[in-house]
Amino acid sequence: MRAVVFVHRWLGILCGPLFVVWFASGIVMMYARMPELSRSERRAHQPPLALAAVQVSPVRAALGLIPESFRIQTLLGRPVFRIVSRGETMTMFADTGERFGGLTVDQAVDEARRFAPAQAAAARYIGRLVEPDQWTLESRGMLPLHHVALGDAAGTELYLSERTGEVVLSTDARERRAAYAGAVLHWLYFTPLRRNGALWAQVVIGLSLAGSAMCLLGLVWGWFGVSARYHSPYRGWMRWHHYSGLAFGFVTFTWVFSGLLSMDPWDWHPTTTPARAQRDAFSGGALRLDRVQLGALTAPELKEIEVGQFDAQPFLVFDGRAEGAREPDALLAAARRAMPGAGVADAVWLARYDAYYYDRNRELPLPVLRVRFEDPSRTWLYIDPRRGTPVRQEVRLTRLNRWIYHGLHSLDFPGFYYKRPLWDLVVILLSVGGLASIVTAAVPAWRRLRRTARRLL
Repeated sequence: MRAVVFVHRWLGILCGPLFVVWFASGIVMMYARMPELSRSERRAHQPPLALAAVQVSPVRAALGLIPESFRIQTLLGRPVFRIVSRGETMTMFADTGERFGGLTVDQAVDEARRFAPAQAAAARYIGRLVEPDQWTLESRGMLPLHHVALGDAAGTELYLSERTGEVVLSTDARERRAAYAGAVLHWLYFTPLRRNGALWAQVVIGLSLAGSAMCLLGLVWGWFGVSARYHSPYRGWMRWHHYSGLAFGFVTFTWVFSGLLSMDPWDWHPTTTPARAQRDAFSGGALRLDRVQLGALTAPELKEIEVGQFDAQPFLVFDGRAEGAREPDALLAAARRAMPGAGVADAVWLARYDAYYYDRNRELPLPVLRVRFEDPSRTWLYIDPRRGTPVRQEVRLTRLNRWIYHGLHSLDFPGFYYKRPLWDLVVILLSVGGLASIVTAAVPAWRRLRRTARRLL
């Protein structure tokens, strides 16, 4: 037991300040996260399409490419094709067939004004980023970026990709302040550290392992080494630490350990994104742009057209909305092609989210067809009938991860997670209890550090 006490004590001194940060920032993250710009928000700010100006056919625009995605938008007041091929995005002006050569400084400011005309009266250029800053750490693939301030009262700033001309991110001063107090501290998202992804991951994993060990050893000491006497032998701060640790130590351990699992430290669970081969089984392969006709379209308020495809038959998606739905039998046949050799256990239409297919912001499409297979991984595919494509896959390990990460870390349990403010009150109460178990040890820890320092000196 002496070794347990020694290791717990010094891990607590090491990890205590970090736990205070994690608990406090976790409360902030209940209401605010890192700034982001969803696709629907970006689309809402786009100018209407000038379809009459489109002079180039989609098949000509994609000549020599294997198109995986094809969209029509507006850039610099002109219609453009955005074509994804082999993971790379190519932007071409749809009125002349000229490839977009990159966004200049003046064009970036003009595009910022078009994006938010009511806010950008005093727009000014901040700079060009070739390395991500605090808010663009997840947007490396869009570098270099033009950074533009709108000059409005909210302190709004935009980041625009030089290569594609798209607005990648919009932030305001309130979002940035909340992110510093929440996600930046909670995820240790400090720019110099986070730029080195491998180092950042190892730091978070190492600290999480140390924190998990500290909690477990404290529980062992508290229950078996001390509590066998049926009361705490300590006085003052240590008594409060003892009781609060016993009360909230296990929840603290589950939070730290589930946070560790979010880093996937041992590559133990696969992704929930359907594989390329699965998507191709539904779409029929590369987009058949030779079958796309744009000439008869007239929609003055339309902002974006996307080409979808099901079973080698393309169709148009207008402002994120696909018209109609694919036939159920055809969807099930495509699902069988996506999982060759696997029997179908059942196929069920979901009009509501289930325990695995759900969305905090309720943006995932409904209804969906859930097809469960009898393969060794027990794969489930969730299929959007309007687009005729799988939007999510679940296997045995991802379902397990859903419970031991989202369930334990966010108390994300069906019937409870969306019961606000009850969920808020419970999470805040547990967080305050965890804070108490750390803060009550601060004075004894400081005293021990001083005694140790005197002995060493």
